[in-house]
Amino acid sequence: MSGKNKQRFGLLGRDIDYSFSRAYFSDKFEREKLLHCTYENFDLLNLNNFNETIKTPGLKGINVTIPYKQEVMPLLDDLDEVSKAIGAVNTIVFEADGTTKGYNTDHIGFTNSISPLLHKEISDALILGTGGASKAILYSLQKLGIRTQYVSRKATETAIRYDQVTADCMNTHKLIVNCTPLGTFPKVEEKPNLDYSLLTSSHVLFDLIYNPIETAFMKEGAAYGATVSNGLAMLKGQAEASWKLWNN
Repeated sequence: MSGKNKQRFGLLGRDIDYSFSRAYFSDKFEREKLLHCTYENFDLLNLNNFNETIKTPGLKGINVTIPYKQEVMPLLDDLDEVSKAIGAVNTIVFEADGTTKGYNTDHIGFTNSISPLLHKEISDALILGTGGASKAILYSLQKLGIRTQYVSRKATETAIRYDQVTADCMNTHKLIVNCTPLGTFPKVEEKPNLDYSLLTSSHVLFDLIYNPIETAFMKEGAAYGATVSNGLAMLKGQAEASWKLWNN
């Protein structure tokens, strides 16, 4: 295969040795015999060298992960309407004319993952955490017609504290989405500070974390009869949506 035909893709983030994306796309390229494609990590301490990074020869697309989903936005030439509405970018496309355009496919992965778990009792959701990942979740749930309430360590205009999540609040909000890193490997014993004894079989607990496969948050939910899910299907969904954009 000539050098001209090589296509390079990658993940932009910080401390991303654990990267799901690199393993996922490397496996995909091998499985689908896409021998001209490679996927690498662009592990940057900050975005000072971003403009140098995007000059990497053969680069066709980049995924973006924490902590740069918001910070990268003003450095791009263009943004699609959804990423503007969400306020975060997880996919960068290199256009034919050399310009960069930002998109968000996290909401696609989440919507496709959560939709089969929804039932008629779910009208309200708690979103745990207010970071970049939570923005796509908020957008997705609003599009699904589900009311949302942020929960954070500190109360803000849009978020309540964990100690303000009362029994009535838990009863009303049958969907709980963990957008915090609590419970991620290696600190697998950590979990959001909720009264899990208030959960019922009508609750759905969705954790954006995928390592471990079953988090402490999910274990608590399952112990009280709730439906639980990790973030693996969401990750695969957003990755495939990114791949479509890069090959559009």
